[in-house]
Amino acid sequence: MSTQPIEGVVAILRGVRPDEVLGVAEALMEGGITLIEVPLNSPQPFDSIQRLARELGSRVRVGAGTVLSAADVERAANAGATLVLAPNFDAAVVQRTVQRGLFSMPGVATPSEGFAALAAGAHGLKLFPGEMLGPPVMKAWRSVFAPGTPMYAVGGVGETNIAAYKLAGARGVGVGSSLYAPGVALPELTRRARLLLQRWHGP
Repeated sequence: MSTQPIEGVVAILRGVRPDEVLGVAEALMEGGITLIEVPLNSPQPFDSIQRLARELGSRVRVGAGTVLSAADVERAANAGATLVLAPNFDAAVVQRTVQRGLFSMPGVATPSEGFAALAAGAHGLKLFPGEMLGPPVMKAWRSVFAPGTPMYAVGGVGETNIAAYKLAGARGVGVGSSLYAPGVALPELTRRARLLLQRWHGP
């Protein structure tokens, strides 16, 4: 079910190219990460999404990130994405995502934005930028949003603070440059993935 909430670590592959995306995904999977986001400001992102969905769709959940328009939702859905993530809340993007039966995770930075996003149909809230809001904000939001509202931290998340977000009530986190950057060696990517999951799951 595409709208099933995701849990754990989402690998944000900003800058990944279609010709390398499968190798990168395999390295992440070897490290235990099966949630993969291709931001739309990457080279030929819909090609990368399509390759991931076609070759690995039964083993990973593929997301489109930095989705800024309803038209981009359509293209992402047609390419095989099941997650739609954005840095902002746009009601049209959320509504089209819901119409297509995909998991909607808009970016929000205030409770007002969060409640508006949920009212529009969002399935989860992406607290962005995470490094500005931090675990204390997520913990505070937990006391005013409905119990069980999926919340995710994205932006500045890494091995040193990932456990704090989980403790604050995060259902998951999105990790970008501290995990993947263009040119990183695949064995190093696997090592980073394993470490992040170890920190997420705790002792």
